Amino acid sequence: MVAAGLLFFASLSLALARPTGIDELHVHERRSNVPYGFRYIGKADPNATLNLRIALAQSNPAGLEAALYDVSTPGSKNYRQHLSKAEVQALVTPKPESVKAVTTWLSKNNVATAQASPAGDWLSIEVPVSKASALLGTQFGEYAHEKSNTTVIRTLAYSVPASVKGHLDVIFPATSYVNSHNSDEKAKRANTKSSSSQTSLKAAPTALAAVDDSCKTEITPKCLQSIYNIPSAPTFSNSSDIVVASFAGEAATSQDLQTFLAQFRPDIKKKALSQSTFSVKSLDGGATNFSSGTTEASLDIQYTAGVATNVPTTFISVGSNTTDGIAGFLDIINSLLAQDEVPSVLTTSFGFNEKDIPAGVGRNLCNAYAQLGARGTTVLFGSGDGGVSGIQSTQGCSAFVPTFPSTCPFVTSVGGTRGFGPEVAVSFSSGGFSNLFPRPQYQDKAVTTYLKKLGKTNNGLFNASGRAFPDIAAQAQGFQVVRNGEVIPVAGTSAASPTVASLVALLNDAILKDGGKPVGFLNPFLYSTGISALTDVTQGNNPGCGTNGFPAASGWDAVTGLGTPDFTKLLNTIKKNASES
Repeated sequence: MVAAGLLFFASLSLALARPTGIDELHVHERRSNVPYGFRYIGKADPNATLNLRIALAQSNPAGLEAALYDVSTPGSKNYRQHLSKAEVQALVTPKPESVKAVTTWLSKNNVATAQASPAGDWLSIEVPVSKASALLGTQFGEYAHEKSNTTVIRTLAYSVPASVKGHLDVIFPATSYVNSHNSDEKAKRANTKSSSSQTSLKAAPTALAAVDDSCKTEITPKCLQSIYNIPSAPTFSNSSDIVVASFAGEAATSQDLQTFLAQFRPDIKKKALSQSTFSVKSLDGGATNFSSGTTEASLDIQYTAGVATNVPTTFISVGSNTTDGIAGFLDIINSLLAQDEVPSVLTTSFGFNEKDIPAGVGRNLCNAYAQLGARGTTVLFGSGDGGVSGIQSTQGCSAFVPTFPSTCPFVTSVGGTRGFGPEVAVSFSSGGFSNLFPRPQYQDKAVTTYLKKLGKTNNGLFNASGRAFPDIAAQAQGFQVVRNGEVIPVAGTSAASPTVASLVALLNDAILKDGGKPVGFLNPFLYSTGISALTDVTQGNNPGCGTNGFPAASGWDAVTGLGTPDFTKLLNTIKKNASES
């Protein structure tokens, strides 16, 4: 049935992409087959409504990238002199001729448009399936996602007229087969036992005397403060803040946070304890009044609000009023970009397998993260929990599966570790190389050195020229979390990302206290002067796809990146950079 459906769509797409008189249609995007986990049911109801988004060609993406690196690279005269909202929008707002070409095409077909992003680089349209099929020279079908028992209306290929070529980047979600990913499933991994590793542990040259021995199996805020030298004192001001992005019905409660703080942050005075809370914002119909908590959201809130003492924390609840999981990612970024002031830190514990993301959508979302970075936001993502097999463990993979958005070169990807003295990579820490984004210059030296050490290991299973991830790592196993009044152990790089988010927020607070500016996009700093402030992780690996995966090694590696952070060293290095610039 599936094969027949694919053959039908392929032939129909070619037939409908033939000349239509004045404006010839050309295939713009095509998939070779239905992605794993989806099944073709049949033709979509012609009267069903499709909500489509159209990404227009941005006016100066190269200029955006150059501006991002200019404000993010130590030694630059503009280091941490972040751009304003207007300055960033000027780099991405489509040229008038692009807007005219696309809107004229749609208007001729009686399709109304609405602006769907602050800079106008995304438009939205609402049309019946019959009109969308005719407009795009294809036949939309109905597909079932077998695991979630949901259906979507998609196509394997679509065409656009010659008149919009070069003006239109991608139409979403026409060929996007992605189901909303719920990190709660991965966060429930039992982790009271040590994570397995193909690499035997070596004795530590020196132990961290201040770290309680219980931290080898149970991670609390006190453990993280000891291992990474994170200060416990309340912040200086409210200028530093954290936004936690959450999806798929995740929920955190203030009551669980207060219980968590009372048990694991007894150092916080009673008055300050009552002030330690978080605000909730709704997007796409996300809930805001939570009667009970879920694992992932409780983890994210308790290890941001509970570690970055008194740093304002906002939980953005993205609901299901979207076309798929990627749409929520687009919406949350566009909502932040629409603000006059962007958050100083954004952490997300959700993601996708890169191969499931249409290339045009991936590039546009990545450029949106670049816009945030250029304005001063540190964008963090957990690298994933499937080792080299993807966002979660994937059986039967014949090649390594990179994860997205971690492969975007404009975000900081966080892998996972466990233990201390020394820390060791957790076996589920996703890492590897992108098949979509080339390796950025800032990591050339570090990654090239690793590839030389790797030799022919895993040869042919990954794209050695792709953007390498993760960038750094942090503890990711044994986190003590309060969920509906009960303490449970949680594991995943979804624990590592909020940990780093808290550390960065406290760095920003200390810098702002001295009259400085937020650190923003971290990677050019981390791969240059910042590397001396990181603790190298050299043991462990991330198996998957029938292999041992990548090994941890001295310097950067595809399991733990450059290593784990040390707050004191990072702060001193940042201050030194500021004095030298």
